[in-house]
Amino acid sequence: MALMRRQSLVKFDAPLCETIVDAPKPKAMEVLVRIERCGLCHSDLHIQDGYADLGGGKKLDTTRGMTLPFTLGHEIAGVVDEVGPDVPASLVGSKKAVFPWIGCGQCRDCKNGDENLCAKQRFLGVSIDGGFATHVLVPDAKYLLDYDPLPVNQAATLMCSGVTAYGALKRLVDRPRQRNLLLIGLGGVGMMGLSFAQAMFKQPITVADLSPAARETALKNGAAVAYDPSEPDVIKRILKETDGGFDEVVDFAGNEKSMAFAVAVAARGGKVVVSGLMGGQFTLPMVQWVYKRLTVEGFMVGTLAEAHELMALARAGKIKPTPMREEPMGDVQKWIDELRAGKVVGRIVLKN
Repeated sequence: MALMRRQSLVKFDAPLCETIVDAPKPKAMEVLVRIERCGLCHSDLHIQDGYADLGGGKKLDTTRGMTLPFTLGHEIAGVVDEVGPDVPASLVGSKKAVFPWIGCGQCRDCKNGDENLCAKQRFLGVSIDGGFATHVLVPDAKYLLDYDPLPVNQAATLMCSGVTAYGALKRLVDRPRQRNLLLIGLGGVGMMGLSFAQAMFKQPITVADLSPAARETALKNGAAVAYDPSEPDVIKRILKETDGGFDEVVDFAGNEKSMAFAVAVAARGGKVVVSGLMGGQFTLPMVQWVYKRLTVEGFMVGTLAEAHELMALARAGKIKPTPMREEPMGDVQKWIDELRAGKVVGRIVLKN
């Protein structure tokens, strides 16, 4: 039996360690995928910490139901190594990206196609073992997506940062008022958002980030304007330069300061989609909310159907690749630390 090497979470709020076990044997509709690439996401940091920040000193415990050692990682692409008895043997050897946002398959949300909302979810790398390993066991072959002729790095990152950015932007596509669009936060998801927005919207795309390097990278990759949210009087300047603010805003950071900035620069009748999970609390005076006729929508990750939509766009060459760098899987903890310190621009993709 083949051995599976994993970069495992053996203790919360502690570095990952390599563990070695026998590779699982797929049953029924299960598929064993040999992992070639797995992207690193901010969500991995929250899971390693064992909590998410709720603001006001409160924390959401993310350790419940988890058994250690546990394998993080949910942006996965690789090659099918073995299939269960209910899966066509012809699938073996095929290159696939893995959709990780898997539900129970039985609840109202799952039957409606919204597995990403399932309360009994089986998200890879979140509640069942994921992609910081040589192999991953996928519960059903239907979660595998063809990605050829895309590079394997791009295919992997489409499964989280990609489908998250795509789904968040999709919530703005059909709005009648589309003078302008602002993207806040230029991490891996935000950079994906910048790439997708250029394919999905006609108006110029504005970005905002605290990092000069991130702003410079965004301008080189298609952003029309880049703002520093910490600059003195920047909100007053934005409202003047945009004739009243932005009709559409996506907050890819999702913290107290980014949301305060998003609301401040949103135009009357505008909409803010919040997709970041940095944490904290968000408050808004009711009178201001009503007078401004502001819409605020939370959004996490896309559906399997949206993943297929996005993959089709990418395979058709309609989406520009975003900044990413490849690093050895064994160095994942080093890059977790770099990401936590805010030293990563774009996406880190780990290679076996």
